[in-house]
Amino acid sequence: MSFSEKYQKIVELYNLVFSTPTKELCLQIDKTHNNDPFFEKMTKSFFKDVTKPHPKMPIFGKLTRGAAINILTGDFSDYLKSIESSGMRNIKKAKRLGYTFARIEFNDYIDGVWDIRKSAPVRQGAMAADFMDTRPEEQTNPKSANLYHDYPYFGIFDEKGVLAAYAGCCLAGDVIELSHFYGHAEHQKNGVVPLVIVSIAEYVLENHPNIKAYMYDGYIGASPTLKRFKKKFGFLPHHVKWRL
Repeated sequence: MSFSEKYQKIVELYNLVFSTPTKELCLQIDKTHNNDPFFEKMTKSFFKDVTKPHPKMPIFGKLTRGAAINILTGDFSDYLKSIESSGMRNIKKAKRLGYTFARIEFNDYIDGVWDIRKSAPVRQGAMAADFMDTRPEEQTNPKSANLYHDYPYFGIFDEKGVLAAYAGCCLAGDVIELSHFYGHAEHQKNGVVPLVIVSIAEYVLENHPNIKAYMYDGYIGASPTLKRFKKKFGFLPHHVKWRL
């Protein structure tokens, strides 16, 4: 790596740590008291994860600096303006090909989820063998009694009703996190992953007006390809002040 490249990396890191917009996000744990105990545990676990020392910069919390956030205004048209034109082309392609979106019950689609996981041995990196070779276990997550805490799953289906992509999200207070998402290798070129990302935002804006931010992990330590992908879908770096 040349001196110029090293310098650019240092400048980029400095900007991620010190020059990004600040957003305060509250997980509203007080609103879990009349819900299943699972959601209090989930919220505490999420808070612990986002504030624990970052593996590359332990003086900062893991997702306190450079967190990839799309700020939601409550208006889906505003959200769409944050998506780059190439991302919108992906979404339009998926819709033109007949793909549809729905919230799903994970346990109803375990075989479809497994097919998706097995379809690509390499994604952002090599997939773990047990992740691909072991059929997913049934989820025991309870149904939430309010709008403030949940762990929903979402799916994209082809014209034949076959699951082509899915995502699981942690929803707590002000934020929904895109915890994990995968598209089937045979459908990736058709824009199924962009469609699930954008459709989740639309679902949240229609059903959870309390949500202020849509988060997809962070920028510090992410590959250039992953950073470009996050930016393409409006997940921009922020300094987040987390409140439990």
